[in-house]
Amino acid sequence: MTLNNFNVELFLRDYWQQKPLLIRNALAEWSNPLEPDELAGLACEPEVESRLVVGAQGSWAVEHGPLAEARFAALGQEPSTLLVQAVDHHVPEVAALLAPFRFIPNWRIDDVMVSYATDGGGVGPHFDQYDVFLIQGHGRRRWRVGQMCNDNSALLPHEELRLLTEFHATDEWLLEPGDILYVPPRIAHDGVAVGDNCMTYSIGFRAPSRHELITSFADDLVSEMEDDDRYADPGLAAQTNPGEISAAALAALHEMVTEKLADRNAFAKWFGAFSSTSKYPEIDWKPQESVEAAQLQSWIANGEPLTRNPASRFAFVRQDGGAVLLFVDGECFETAGEAAAFAELLCAQDAMIVDPDLIQSDTTMTLLVQLYNQGSIAFYQED
Repeated sequence: MTLNNFNVELFLRDYWQQKPLLIRNALAEWSNPLEPDELAGLACEPEVESRLVVGAQGSWAVEHGPLAEARFAALGQEPSTLLVQAVDHHVPEVAALLAPFRFIPNWRIDDVMVSYATDGGGVGPHFDQYDVFLIQGHGRRRWRVGQMCNDNSALLPHEELRLLTEFHATDEWLLEPGDILYVPPRIAHDGVAVGDNCMTYSIGFRAPSRHELITSFADDLVSEMEDDDRYADPGLAAQTNPGEISAAALAALHEMVTEKLADRNAFAKWFGAFSSTSKYPEIDWKPQESVEAAQLQSWIANGEPLTRNPASRFAFVRQDGGAVLLFVDGECFETAGEAAAFAELLCAQDAMIVDPDLIQSDTTMTLLVQLYNQGSIAFYQED
């Protein structure tokens, strides 16, 4: 799947994180990959995050999933919107929508949220802290985009939805199936279904906050520290005023903190694990039966396709000397040589036919066995 009427270099230079972009007929041979009933079925599952928003301007009510199947039959004439998170984790055809956007690093990808709305349905004017591509899948939706917002932007007093008190539309478009609208972070936007059976696929991209980075990295560092690693001041000189915290003491204390925070290798290893942790780590994707290397070698020799779990996150960091730190679902795998080359290949492709010549080393096979047994990869045609 590729994007039509779209230039990657131009987009990254002039639009990414700068201003909205409408791409007409971006997916000219579009085929809606999910039926409304299938989306509703996912919303009934306890491991799937979903919301039902009922009402329109000024009267939105929110219900959180899992939803009872009978709830959908009980919906009246009032506009409604069903939103289901991470549908790409459960439906391979939806996961395939990510392929045209791989020019953005994998670690930035959050998930594909799918919404279904009846005529007039929407979630109101709001803004997000992340980039999003809005793919019109079925029916039509009118999108308006407006002002740049921030944490000080006034919000309506709604417990469930972060709705803007004021919305000043600057552009408006009616999207048809196969059209895509890109909206940068903090740009106000509002989408309303025009007619029934309106489905939109929202591809969101993560952007960790400075607060999140500092607190999470510090927590990781602290977990590895010994209690006897303490401040010391041998050779202390008598002070004229005992109430002063001297410049020398401040410098030593500050160095105790910054020395750890400034360790780039430690940060890289932490961030790789942090950013590759599954969106829903509580879901167990492990296979029913674990395998050993011989079984995987047999599947590979037979040409069985290796497929990454759509719910898994793969990323890597290059090290000195050609080594590679592979991060998968929050786990770090230290690789070198043939295994490092294969780790990079795994991160570049969602699915592949593995060349048996690429997995001759024991370390590469050990890596594959570990990834299979933790549910991060699969061979879907295994015996």
